[in-house]
Amino acid sequence: MSALSRIPVLISSAGRRGALVRAFQQAAGGATVVHGCDMQPELSSGCVLADHAHQVPRCTAPDFIDRIEEIVRQNGIRLIVPTIDTELAAYAAAADRLADAGAFVHVSPPGVIATVRDKMQTMQVLGAEGVPVPPSCSESALRADPDRLGGWPVFGKPVGGSASRGLGVYRALSDLPDGYPEAMMFQPVLNGPEYTINMFIDRNGALRCVVPHLRIQTRAGEVEKGRTTRRDDLRELAEGIHRALPGARGVLCFQVMDDAQRGPQVIEINARFGGGYPLAHHAGARFADWLVEEVSGQESRAHDDWRDGVTMLRYDDAVFTG
Repeated sequence: MSALSRIPVLISSAGRRGALVRAFQQAAGGATVVHGCDMQPELSSGCVLADHAHQVPRCTAPDFIDRIEEIVRQNGIRLIVPTIDTELAAYAAAADRLADAGAFVHVSPPGVIATVRDKMQTMQVLGAEGVPVPPSCSESALRADPDRLGGWPVFGKPVGGSASRGLGVYRALSDLPDGYPEAMMFQPVLNGPEYTINMFIDRNGALRCVVPHLRIQTRAGEVEKGRTTRRDDLRELAEGIHRALPGARGVLCFQVMDDAQRGPQVIEINARFGGGYPLAHHAGARFADWLVEEVSGQESRAHDDWRDGVTMLRYDDAVFTG
Protein backbone atom coordinates (compact mmCIF):
# COMPACT_ATOMS: atom_id res chain seq x y z
CA MET A 1 0.00 0.00 0.00
CA SER A 2 1.38 3.43 -0.92
CA ALA A 3 2.21 6.05 1.69
CA LEU A 4 -0.68 8.19 0.43
CA SER A 5 -3.24 5.43 1.04
CA ARG A 6 -2.01 4.30 4.46
CA ILE A 7 -4.55 4.68 7.27
CA PRO A 8 -3.53 7.22 9.96
CA VAL A 9 -4.12 5.89 13.49
CA LEU A 10 -3.79 7.93 16.70
CA ILE A 11 -2.78 6.12 19.90
CA SER A 12 -4.02 8.39 22.68
CA SER A 13 -2.02 8.68 25.91
CA ALA A 14 0.66 6.55 24.27
CA GLY A 15 2.88 6.65 27.36
CA ARG A 16 4.88 3.40 27.63
CA ARG A 17 2.65 1.48 25.22
CA GLY A 18 5.36 0.70 22.71
CA ALA A 19 4.06 -2.81 22.02
CA LEU A 20 0.62 -1.42 21.14
CA VAL A 21 2.18 1.17 18.84
CA ARG A 22 4.11 -1.59 17.06
CA ALA A 23 0.98 -3.75 16.77
CA PHE A 24 -0.79 -0.95 14.90
CA GLN A 25 2.28 -0.20 12.77
CA GLN A 26 2.19 -3.85 11.64
CA ALA A 27 -1.61 -3.98 11.25
CA ALA A 28 -3.01 -4.99 7.88
CA GLY A 29 0.45 -5.64 6.50
CA GLY A 30 1.79 -2.20 7.41
CA ALA A 31 -1.18 -0.33 5.92
CA THR A 32 -1.11 2.26 8.70
CA VAL A 33 0.82 5.31 9.81
CA VAL A 34 0.76 5.57 13.59
CA HIS A 35 0.55 8.83 15.51
CA GLY A 36 0.99 9.03 19.28
CA CYS A 37 -0.06 11.76 21.67
CA ASP A 38 0.81 12.49 25.26
CA MET A 39 1.28 15.40 27.62
CA GLN A 40 5.04 15.16 27.17
CA PRO A 41 5.56 13.23 23.92
CA GLU A 42 9.32 13.70 24.05
CA LEU A 43 9.31 11.67 27.30
CA SER A 44 6.90 8.99 26.07
CA SER A 45 8.50 5.84 24.63
CA GLY A 46 5.23 5.11 22.82
CA CYS A 47 5.34 8.51 21.12
CA VAL A 48 9.01 8.12 20.21
CA LEU A 49 8.29 4.75 18.60
CA ALA A 50 5.28 6.12 16.72
CA ASP A 51 5.68 7.55 13.22
CA HIS A 52 4.52 10.98 14.44
CA ALA A 53 3.97 12.45 17.90
CA HIS A 54 1.79 15.26 19.26
CA GLN A 55 1.47 17.11 22.54
CA VAL A 56 -1.95 17.26 24.20
CA PRO A 57 -3.28 18.61 27.51
CA ARG A 58 -4.41 16.29 30.30
CA CYS A 59 -7.44 14.27 29.24
CA THR A 60 -9.55 15.90 31.94
CA ALA A 61 -8.73 19.41 30.67
CA PRO A 62 -11.59 21.32 28.99
CA ASP A 63 -9.58 21.76 25.77
CA PHE A 64 -8.47 18.11 25.45
CA ILE A 65 -11.01 17.18 22.77
CA ASP A 66 -10.39 20.48 20.96
CA ARG A 67 -6.73 19.52 20.63
CA ILE A 68 -7.57 15.97 19.55
CA GLU A 69 -9.91 17.29 16.86
CA GLU A 70 -7.14 19.59 15.66
CA ILE A 71 -4.76 16.62 15.34
CA VAL A 72 -7.44 14.62 13.53
CA ARG A 73 -8.13 17.34 10.95
CA GLN A 74 -4.48 18.26 10.38
CA ASN A 75 -3.34 14.65 9.90
CA GLY A 76 -6.36 12.92 8.42
CA ILE A 77 -6.64 10.55 11.40
CA ARG A 78 -9.09 7.73 10.66
CA LEU A 79 -8.92 5.76 13.92
CA ILE A 80 -8.37 6.93 17.52
CA VAL A 81 -7.39 4.32 20.11
CA PRO A 82 -7.76 5.47 23.76
CA THR A 83 -5.56 3.58 26.22
CA ILE A 84 -6.36 4.81 29.74
CA ASP A 85 -9.57 4.65 31.75
CA THR A 86 -9.69 8.35 32.61
CA GLU A 87 -10.00 9.45 28.97
CA LEU A 88 -12.77 7.03 27.95
CA ALA A 89 -15.69 9.20 29.06
CA ALA A 90 -14.36 12.24 27.19
CA TYR A 91 -13.92 10.23 24.01
CA ALA A 92 -17.31 8.53 24.32
CA ALA A 93 -19.03 11.91 24.69
CA ALA A 94 -17.13 13.34 21.71
CA ALA A 95 -17.34 10.31 19.39
CA ASP A 96 -19.87 11.92 17.01
CA ARG A 97 -17.93 15.18 16.91
CA LEU A 98 -14.69 13.38 16.07
CA ALA A 99 -16.50 11.24 13.49
CA ASP A 100 -17.59 14.46 11.78
CA ALA A 101 -13.91 15.40 11.71
CA GLY A 102 -13.12 12.10 9.99
CA ALA A 103 -12.02 9.79 12.82
CA PHE A 104 -13.68 6.71 14.27
CA VAL A 105 -13.04 6.53 18.01
CA HIS A 106 -12.49 3.04 19.37
CA VAL A 107 -14.75 3.48 22.39
CA SER A 108 -18.05 2.05 23.60
CA PRO A 109 -21.08 4.35 24.08
CA PRO A 110 -21.25 6.63 27.16
CA GLY A 111 -23.63 4.32 29.03
CA VAL A 112 -21.23 1.38 28.78
CA ILE A 113 -18.29 3.55 29.85
CA ALA A 114 -20.25 4.88 32.84
CA THR A 115 -20.96 1.32 33.96
CA VAL A 116 -17.44 -0.06 33.67
CA ARG A 117 -15.84 3.03 35.22
CA ASP A 118 -17.98 2.50 38.34
CA LYS A 119 -16.86 -0.82 39.80
CA MET A 120 -19.86 -1.08 42.10
CA GLN A 121 -22.24 -0.54 39.20
CA THR A 122 -20.26 -3.09 37.18
CA MET A 123 -20.89 -5.72 39.87
CA GLN A 124 -24.61 -4.89 39.95
CA VAL A 125 -25.07 -5.01 36.17
CA LEU A 126 -23.14 -8.26 35.77
CA GLY A 127 -24.82 -9.89 38.76
CA ALA A 128 -28.25 -9.07 37.33
CA GLU A 129 -27.27 -10.96 34.16
CA GLY A 130 -26.15 -13.98 36.17
CA VAL A 131 -22.43 -13.40 35.71
CA PRO A 132 -20.63 -14.65 38.84
CA VAL A 133 -19.27 -11.70 40.82
CA PRO A 134 -18.19 -11.46 44.46
CA PRO A 135 -20.53 -9.85 47.03
CA SER A 136 -19.81 -6.12 47.15
CA CYS A 137 -20.76 -3.20 49.35
CA SER A 138 -19.95 0.46 49.95
CA GLU A 139 -17.86 1.80 52.81
CA SER A 140 -20.93 3.12 54.63
CA ALA A 141 -22.73 -0.23 54.26
CA LEU A 142 -19.74 -2.11 55.65
CA ARG A 143 -19.41 0.21 58.63
CA ALA A 144 -23.14 -0.13 59.35
CA ASP A 145 -23.03 -3.94 59.12
CA PRO A 146 -19.45 -5.23 59.52
CA ASP A 147 -20.49 -8.85 58.85
CA ARG A 148 -22.43 -8.23 55.65
CA LEU A 149 -19.66 -9.77 53.51
CA GLY A 150 -19.53 -12.94 55.60
CA GLY A 151 -16.63 -12.03 57.83
CA TRP A 152 -13.11 -10.65 57.70
CA PRO A 153 -10.63 -10.02 56.13
CA VAL A 154 -12.15 -7.92 53.35
CA PHE A 155 -10.66 -6.41 50.22
CA GLY A 156 -11.11 -2.70 49.51
CA LYS A 157 -10.63 -0.73 46.30
CA PRO A 158 -11.68 2.64 44.85
CA VAL A 159 -14.98 2.56 42.96
CA GLY A 160 -13.36 4.46 40.09
CA GLY A 161 -9.79 3.26 40.49
CA SER A 162 -7.33 1.82 38.00
CA ALA A 163 -3.71 0.61 37.84
CA SER A 164 -3.99 -1.06 41.27
CA ARG A 165 -4.34 2.32 43.00
CA GLY A 166 -5.71 2.32 46.55
CA LEU A 167 -6.09 -1.44 46.98
CA GLY A 168 -5.99 -2.88 50.48
CA VAL A 169 -6.79 -5.93 52.61
CA TYR A 170 -8.30 -5.23 56.03
CA ARG A 171 -8.31 -7.80 58.82
CA ALA A 172 -10.89 -6.10 61.01
CA LEU A 173 -13.21 -3.10 61.08
CA SER A 174 -10.72 -1.29 63.29
CA ASP A 175 -8.14 -1.50 60.48
CA LEU A 176 -10.19 0.80 58.25
CA PRO A 177 -8.94 4.39 58.24
CA ASP A 178 -11.26 7.12 59.46
CA GLY A 179 -11.95 8.10 55.86
CA TYR A 180 -10.83 7.74 52.26
CA PRO A 181 -10.05 10.40 49.64
CA GLU A 182 -12.46 8.73 47.18
CA ALA A 183 -15.46 6.41 47.17
CA MET A 184 -14.53 2.85 48.13
CA MET A 185 -16.09 -0.58 47.73
CA PHE A 186 -15.41 -3.79 49.62
CA GLN A 187 -15.52 -7.48 48.76
CA PRO A 188 -14.50 -10.77 50.35
CA VAL A 189 -10.85 -11.69 49.88
CA LEU A 190 -10.62 -14.12 46.96
CA ASN A 191 -7.86 -16.70 46.69
CA GLY A 192 -6.76 -18.43 43.53
CA PRO A 193 -5.15 -17.83 40.14
CA GLU A 194 -6.03 -14.61 38.34
CA TYR A 195 -6.88 -14.34 34.65
CA THR A 196 -7.31 -11.55 32.16
CA ILE A 197 -9.79 -12.22 29.35
CA ASN A 198 -9.41 -10.12 26.20
CA MET A 199 -12.52 -9.94 24.02
CA PHE A 200 -13.31 -8.41 20.64
CA ILE A 201 -16.82 -7.29 19.68
CA ASP A 202 -17.22 -6.26 16.05
CA ARG A 203 -18.98 -3.14 14.75
CA ASN A 204 -22.25 -5.10 14.43
CA GLY A 205 -22.16 -6.15 18.08
CA ALA A 206 -21.07 -9.77 17.56
CA LEU A 207 -18.62 -11.32 20.00
CA ARG A 208 -15.90 -12.61 17.67
CA CYS A 209 -12.96 -13.55 19.89
CA VAL A 210 -12.25 -14.38 23.54
CA VAL A 211 -8.65 -14.89 24.71
CA PRO A 212 -8.02 -15.70 28.39
CA HIS A 213 -4.53 -15.61 29.79
CA LEU A 214 -3.23 -16.62 33.18
CA ARG A 215 -1.59 -13.74 35.03
CA ILE A 216 1.53 -15.58 36.22
CA GLN A 217 3.19 -12.43 37.53
CA THR A 218 2.18 -8.77 37.56
CA ARG A 219 3.88 -5.44 38.13
CA ALA A 220 2.01 -2.23 38.96
CA GLY A 221 -1.27 -3.93 38.07
CA GLU A 222 -0.12 -5.01 34.59
CA VAL A 223 0.74 -8.55 33.55
CA GLU A 224 4.48 -9.14 33.31
CA LYS A 225 4.37 -12.91 32.74
CA GLY A 226 1.31 -14.57 31.25
CA ARG A 227 0.12 -17.58 29.27
CA THR A 228 -2.88 -17.97 26.97
CA THR A 229 -5.31 -20.54 28.31
CA ARG A 230 -8.33 -21.83 26.39
CA ARG A 231 -11.11 -22.51 28.92
CA ASP A 232 -14.80 -22.86 28.07
CA ASP A 233 -15.90 -21.52 31.47
CA LEU A 234 -13.93 -18.31 30.97
CA ARG A 235 -15.42 -17.86 27.51
CA GLU A 236 -18.87 -18.25 29.06
CA LEU A 237 -18.07 -15.33 31.37
CA ALA A 238 -17.23 -13.20 28.32
CA GLU A 239 -20.52 -14.19 26.76
CA GLY A 240 -22.30 -13.11 29.94
CA ILE A 241 -20.56 -9.72 29.87
CA HIS A 242 -21.52 -9.39 26.20
CA ARG A 243 -25.18 -9.91 27.14
CA ALA A 244 -24.95 -7.56 30.13
CA LEU A 245 -23.39 -4.77 28.05
CA PRO A 246 -25.14 -5.03 24.67
CA GLY A 247 -23.81 -1.64 23.55
CA ALA A 248 -20.15 -2.58 24.02
CA ARG A 249 -17.98 -2.47 20.91
CA GLY A 250 -14.39 -3.20 20.03
CA VAL A 251 -11.81 -4.38 22.55
CA LEU A 252 -12.57 -5.01 26.21
CA CYS A 253 -10.72 -6.94 28.86
CA PHE A 254 -11.85 -8.16 32.24
CA GLN A 255 -10.21 -9.69 35.31
CA VAL A 256 -11.22 -12.97 36.91
CA MET A 257 -10.19 -14.55 40.19
CA ASP A 258 -10.63 -18.32 40.10
CA ASP A 259 -11.43 -18.58 43.79
CA ALA A 260 -10.92 -21.97 45.42
CA GLN A 261 -14.37 -21.90 47.04
CA ARG A 262 -16.53 -19.67 44.83
CA GLY A 263 -15.09 -20.58 41.43
CA PRO A 264 -14.29 -17.96 38.74
CA GLN A 265 -15.46 -14.48 39.77
CA VAL A 266 -15.38 -11.39 37.56
CA ILE A 267 -13.82 -8.54 39.54
CA GLU A 268 -13.58 -5.69 37.00
CA ILE A 269 -13.86 -4.68 33.33
CA ASN A 270 -11.78 -2.28 31.22
CA ALA A 271 -13.44 -1.05 28.03
CA ARG A 272 -10.13 -0.58 26.19
CA PHE A 273 -6.96 -2.37 25.18
CA GLY A 274 -5.42 -3.90 28.28
CA GLY A 275 -1.76 -3.96 29.14
CA GLY A 276 -1.60 -7.68 28.34
CA TYR A 277 -2.96 -7.31 24.80
CA PRO A 278 0.44 -8.00 23.16
CA LEU A 279 0.15 -11.61 24.38
CA ALA A 280 -3.21 -12.10 22.66
CA HIS A 281 -1.85 -10.36 19.55
CA HIS A 282 1.17 -12.66 19.38
CA ALA A 283 -1.08 -15.68 19.87
CA GLY A 284 -3.02 -14.76 16.72
CA ALA A 285 -5.89 -12.62 18.06
CA ARG A 286 -4.91 -9.52 16.12
CA PHE A 287 -7.44 -7.02 17.40
CA ALA A 288 -5.43 -4.11 15.96
CA ASP A 289 -5.71 -5.55 12.45
CA TRP A 290 -9.44 -6.11 12.83
CA LEU A 291 -10.07 -2.51 13.91
CA VAL A 292 -8.11 -1.22 10.93
CA GLU A 293 -10.14 -3.50 8.66
CA GLU A 294 -13.38 -2.10 10.05
CA VAL A 295 -12.25 1.51 9.63
CA SER A 296 -11.09 0.90 6.05
CA GLY A 297 -14.39 -0.75 5.10
CA GLN A 298 -12.91 -4.19 4.55
CA GLU A 299 -14.64 -7.40 5.53
CA SER A 300 -13.61 -8.31 9.06
CA ARG A 301 -11.35 -11.33 9.41
CA ALA A 302 -11.92 -11.55 13.17
CA HIS A 303 -11.78 -15.13 14.43
CA ASP A 304 -11.35 -17.19 17.59
CA ASP A 305 -8.56 -19.44 16.29
CA TRP A 306 -5.73 -18.22 18.51
CA ARG A 307 -2.90 -20.34 19.90
CA ASP A 308 -3.29 -21.88 23.34
CA GLY A 309 -0.29 -22.09 25.70
CA VAL A 310 1.62 -19.05 24.37
CA THR A 311 3.74 -17.49 27.12
CA MET A 312 4.76 -13.84 27.39
CA LEU A 313 7.82 -12.86 29.45
CA ARG A 314 8.19 -9.09 29.53
CA TYR A 315 11.47 -7.35 30.14
CA ASP A 316 12.65 -3.76 30.45
CA ASP A 317 13.95 -2.07 27.31
CA ALA A 318 14.87 1.50 26.44
CA VAL A 319 14.26 4.03 23.67
CA PHE A 320 16.92 6.67 23.05
CA THR A 321 16.60 10.13 21.51
CA GLY A 322 19.13 12.85 20.75
